[in-house]
Amino acid sequence: MVSMAESLVRLSELAASPVVSKVASAFADAGFELALVGGPVRDAMLGRDTSDLDFTTNASPDEILRIVTPLSETQWDIGRDFGTIGARVRAGTVTDTVEITTYRADAYDGVTRKPVVAFGDSLEPDLKRRDFTVNAMALRIPEVRLVDPFGGVEDLLSQTLRTPSSPAVSFGDDPLRMMRAARFASQLGFVVDDETQAAMTAMADSIRIVSVERTQGELSKLLLTDNPRVGIELLVDSGLAEIVLPEVPALRLEIDEHHHHKDVYQHSLTVLEQAIGYEKSRHPGEAPDLILRLAALLHDIGKPATRRLEPGGAVSFYHHDMVGSKLAKKRLTALRYDNDTIRDVSRLIELHLRFFGYTEGAWTDSAVRRYVRDAGHLLERLHMLTRADVTTRNRRKADRLGFAYDDLEARIAELREQEEMEAVRPDLDGNAIQRVLGIKPGREVGEAYRWLLELRLDEGPLGEDEAERRLHAWWAARNSGA
Repeated sequence: MVSMAESLVRLSELAASPVVSKVASAFADAGFELALVGGPVRDAMLGRDTSDLDFTTNASPDEILRIVTPLSETQWDIGRDFGTIGARVRAGTVTDTVEITTYRADAYDGVTRKPVVAFGDSLEPDLKRRDFTVNAMALRIPEVRLVDPFGGVEDLLSQTLRTPSSPAVSFGDDPLRMMRAARFASQLGFVVDDETQAAMTAMADSIRIVSVERTQGELSKLLLTDNPRVGIELLVDSGLAEIVLPEVPALRLEIDEHHHHKDVYQHSLTVLEQAIGYEKSRHPGEAPDLILRLAALLHDIGKPATRRLEPGGAVSFYHHDMVGSKLAKKRLTALRYDNDTIRDVSRLIELHLRFFGYTEGAWTDSAVRRYVRDAGHLLERLHMLTRADVTTRNRRKADRLGFAYDDLEARIAELREQEEMEAVRPDLDGNAIQRVLGIKPGREVGEAYRWLLELRLDEGPLGEDEAERRLHAWWAARNSGA
């Protein structure tokens, strides 16, 4: 956290930045108020970089559009019904995206969660309707005056999340703010105050009236933060996860005195943290990987349904990979994730145990090829997920698993260099199969192709002549019934 003096300097620098200064001057010349609001003000005071420029004004949407059009390369009014106009504004060599919204005094209808839009004429009521005090601060420009009617500065200094109005009123207006509390706790490293957290628990069931799309969006934003564990634990402890993502709290399995196994819930959160660590080390500076993070969080959700208490105190979870893959597909579909995300996350969960067979005995080159083929474009993510899944406190066991995976990755690299494994194909394509066997397109060509592919995976490249000889022999044996 930067000092208050540093925060004020940062706010002045933000106000003087080329695009902000240009927009502020245009609104002042037109006789309207303008203020930066929410995230940009908060992040400037925290010393964090900000990429969003959100403004609020007493100008109407039509007046906003009239003022920004001469300043901008393009404009959009998709949020016009809610008072928001967006634009790309250039100032010298700098171009930024801005969103400018008319002062609001809206409320929610309590049933559909759609806001009943009512434009306001002053800044303070607009700030009161915002989610948290740290987001309810504004910087009036061009005069550079901080407006903080609800103690946002004090909450920034104490790193506290609190609502401007009572939590019951705020969450009653929009229950999604309860999930935002979890997200901001992870994103900012702040603590949700006791009254706000108590309201989250008491009002958790009201999240059901929020649209699935908004819920999914907030969950994704939480997972894409640097420390999603904090927010996930808050969702679970408040009861919100029981509604939004019930498979996660279900991981808190009861452990009796006779049957012992690791805490699957805490293990899953640790796997998520470790996967993020691998992601950052392998791809520093790149955007967070939602698919990997979803897979890490959900990789063991098949365990509750497959837990068996064995004689002697052992606990088994046979086929929890396959069961978990199906459960993840069902949940992510219900949350309306896109098809590619659903496919990739469920596939990673299905494959996440495959590596552990490698530690039980040396894999043949054929087994390594199949591992690569089955993972396909998810191979690197599977590497990271599998490594992250090692959370044992037994250093010798952890080292053994780590060395085994190092060896597997080295063998994959070696085979890839030799054979270009990522594009493994049979030595003969469909046209060649038809020519060699003298058959027409149909089911038999597909059978021959799959047989040649298995042969290729087992033995590596054969060359066309040898592949043709083997294909003739297979075809003769097939047709003779041998």
